Amino acid sequence: MAYAVRGRSSNIFGPSVYHGDRGRKSLALTFDDGPSEQTPALLDLLAKFDVRATFFMCGVNVARLPDVARSVVDAEHEIANHSDTHPRFNFKSRDFIYHELAEAQTKITNATGVSPKLFRAPYGVRWFGLGAAQKQLDLLGVMWTVIGRDWKLDASEIAARVTTHAQPGGILCLHDGRGVQVRPDISQTLAAVAELVPRLQGEGFRFETVSEILRPS
Repeated sequence: MAYAVRGRSSNIFGPSVYHGDRGRKSLALTFDDGPSEQTPALLDLLAKFDVRATFFMCGVNVARLPDVARSVVDAEHEIANHSDTHPRFNFKSRDFIYHELAEAQTKITNATGVSPKLFRAPYGVRWFGLGAAQKQLDLLGVMWTVIGRDWKLDASEIAARVTTHAQPGGILCLHDGRGVQVRPDISQTLAAVAELVPRLQGEGFRFETVSEILRPS
């Protein structure tokens, strides 16, 4: 059961991917839990390095900061669904899970004009009923190749963890929020991005959105 719920390669509770095309030296940089009050600083940093990323957004954060959510789209990044209130799905009802996905989908679409096609479960936890909800809302599940643990590590540790495990087709998971917390401190994430992106670019990696990295060469 643990593999079904948390295994990055598990498709038991719904279609899901954790890496893209391994045939080219590309990475997908992803950010969960936004938008937050510090997302604009992250957008400036990504623009500096000419990197497009994928943002898995929580519905309540989008409703609180619609202008920030729109700015992510305006900067030509990809946006995706990360549930409405960022709960753990284990032991939740099918109706609860569907409502979380549907509410986020509605809030993101209303705020940005974009209807997400990708979904990431909060905490990477999948459960019964998720596959049906994904199918009804036309959402593909996305896990990760490496997660930076940027909610607990310092910038140098985050950067080392991500760069050490980066591989062609990898999906990298960081965070531009902390669940649905207001004004979260993501300073270590920002510092880590400033360190790891140029390092990986120097190693010959290019950055793509998740949708792009899933396309075969």
